[in-house]
Amino acid sequence: MATDGARAFWVAAPGRGEIRAEPLPAWRDDDVLVRALYSGISRGTEALVFHGLVPTSEYERMRAPFQAGHFPAPVKYGYASVGEVERGPAHLQGQLVFVLYPHQTRYIVPGGAVHLLPQDVPPARAVLAANMETAINGLWDATPRIGDRIAVVGAGTVGCLLAWLASQIAGCDVELIDTNPHRATIAKRFGVRFVTPSQARENADVVVHASGAPSGLAVALRVAAFEARVVERSWYGSQPVTAPLGEAFHARRLTLRSSQVGHVATAQRARWDTSRRMTLALSMLRDPVLDTLITGESHFETLPDVMVKLGRAAGDTLCHRIKYA
Repeated sequence: MATDGARAFWVAAPGRGEIRAEPLPAWRDDDVLVRALYSGISRGTEALVFHGLVPTSEYERMRAPFQAGHFPAPVKYGYASVGEVERGPAHLQGQLVFVLYPHQTRYIVPGGAVHLLPQDVPPARAVLAANMETAINGLWDATPRIGDRIAVVGAGTVGCLLAWLASQIAGCDVELIDTNPHRATIAKRFGVRFVTPSQARENADVVVHASGAPSGLAVALRVAAFEARVVERSWYGSQPVTAPLGEAFHARRLTLRSSQVGHVATAQRARWDTSRRMTLALSMLRDPVLDTLITGESHFETLPDVMVKLGRAAGDTLCHRIKYA
């Protein structure tokens, strides 16, 4: 029986985290016990959770699959854990898996909650799986076509992944737009063009906004071509947002559409479920160039300080990885 406890990161109060002892639940026949190797910090959403900025209206919709506690705090939150199965069905024992689980050293989940890593995807890179899944869903919502001019506004982790995925569509011309000039190095490695907002070309066939800033949304609407679709991938929490829907917004007949990973994109929903989508996301992590998006690593026990520092960090941080050994 798996009776040993674990240690987990909790948001004890807005802006303050702590490591707590965590009892493991009673064992059931279909369960697996996972020992964490790495987890990833989703800076956008987890920063909002850490600072208590989840709107009251979204408390239920924002719950992570294995969240404990309640918003704003205390809450155990996260969804990018990679580990090794220590106990479970014979075909899973010893396997490396991705789980939508918070930052915790060991945990028990139903067998159906674990996703096997492809043999050629290293566990240290697999922490990007949730971000990749979000990027895939966002691109599905954007519905790009062969040869489109595609603009991605915001070169965070999801934005970079969106641009990388879009660049693999035949004939597409992809422009990654961000205020941070250091992101040009990543864009070059990903095979896409990088520009600042003032340099961005207009008349994009497809625009995806992923900067998390209202000013980025203004850029996205500005660069969109006649009757183009602008997909809003950013989530602002309780932050009020002013969208520039005057000027040429109506004359250009633009469509502004939200995208959120909680539901499979409409265009794919009849044939895809979240399990199939996650399998695809993991398979898309084979390229070593994606390691560029992991810009730092810290030990699990330092997470309370790390979360505070990430909130103050300059914009050069993308995915910050947590290691457990």
